[in-house]
Amino acid sequence: MAPPDTIQRPSLAAFLDEMQARGQYVFTRTDTATGGWRNERALHSSLRRLKEKGRVVSPRRGFHVLVPVEYRSAGSPPASWFIDGLMKFLGQPYYVGLLTAAAIHGAAHQQPMAFQVVTDRPTRPARVGRVRIQFHMRRDFAAAETKSVPTDTGAMRVATAETTAFDLVRLASAAGHWSNVATVLAELSEKLDPVALVRRAKSAGVSDVQRLGYLLDLVQAKEKSAPLAAWLESRRCRPVLLAPRRPKGRGAPDPRWRVIRNVAVEVDR
Repeated sequence: MAPPDTIQRPSLAAFLDEMQARGQYVFTRTDTATGGWRNERALHSSLRRLKEKGRVVSPRRGFHVLVPVEYRSAGSPPASWFIDGLMKFLGQPYYVGLLTAAAIHGAAHQQPMAFQVVTDRPTRPARVGRVRIQFHMRRDFAAAETKSVPTDTGAMRVATAETTAFDLVRLASAAGHWSNVATVLAELSEKLDPVALVRRAKSAGVSDVQRLGYLLDLVQAKEKSAPLAAWLESRRCRPVLLAPRRPKGRGAPDPRWRVIRNVAVEVDR
């Protein structure tokens, strides 16, 4: 039997072309070994050449993404093409969330500058070409409601509209500023199910329920916030600042939600 590094095998470029023809755009060391590429030095040399040509990018060491011709100028295909594979490679649960999820649900007043992902632990950001991926952590990750959304290469997990609404309030800094949160909620409100909002409220902090209800009223979506207000009636609600890490200001709490509006909020319609 011939030694492993003398066995005839297709070039790495040809091997990747075959993968792409099957609709597979991500690969790892296991895939290349299955394809006959067991010599580490030869593999690294071939990968380096393909990266220099813009044929392959690597969001994480050991995880590679094929770049079709139409995305060469951008330096990478969209993150939706490979986020599911990347998170499986990292061994982490995830969902696409915040502004990215809001855009998927139709609240795309402004396209997010980064592809936003929520997971259960601190994770450093990734960048390939023009694609930026931001990771945000939530400790109660298992409580989030998500759904599978088809992509051009498979599927990915995406926060429901209701999970997205609460995340925008809980992680407002990731949405830019409170005016942007309100603007996104104004568009997202059309997709919100009041019953599902109450279900999500049971695993959210009471203060986040107060802030979300207040903002929904502000954007004229009281029919969506009314069940939240009814749910809060049996809870002990203390006054809370709309922006927790900002100065208190002199405003009085909103009578319905007991939220103190300590920042200016302007809805861009």
